[in-house]
Amino acid sequence: MNSPDNLARKVITDPVNFLAFGFGTGLAPFAPGTFGSIPGVLLFWLTVSLGLYVQLAIALVLALAGVWICGESARRIGVHDHGGIVWDEITGMYITLLIAPFTVTGWLLAFALFRVMDIVKPWPIRDLDHRLGGGVGIMLDDLVAALYAAVVLGLYRWLMI
Repeated sequence: MNSPDNLARKVITDPVNFLAFGFGTGLAPFAPGTFGSIPGVLLFWLTVSLGLYVQLAIALVLALAGVWICGESARRIGVHDHGGIVWDEITGMYITLLIAPFTVTGWLLAFALFRVMDIVKPWPIRDLDHRLGGGVGIMLDDLVAALYAAVVLGLYRWLMI
């Protein structure tokens, strides 16, 4: 088993683990998924001026790269879907923000909805999480959580018009 010090060393010294662990945010001693979602918010903020099509391309790259990054990191540390692997949260958060209103309230709502969907894992998210292995399984449950959060945000936006 990986001791916390040994795991931190593996994360900091291995570029794949460093990415998978959200640049170290996944090493947080509690709520690593919540801390790991923060780089997704920062990345979205940095790319907001690039326009929707570029942001959609970034989201696609994050998701596709995440399949390999998460799967390879899990293999390297020897734990499938370790709680500290948060590239999937970064990607899910980024995707959720694509739908969020560009306001503080909209972004806070997006963050909260994504985290709730990722933690509660309503059907079929929990099934996906348990049935699929490797990087696909690690990524897919968070992508569906992002989709659920985005649907709720879309309804919110529609109701607020």
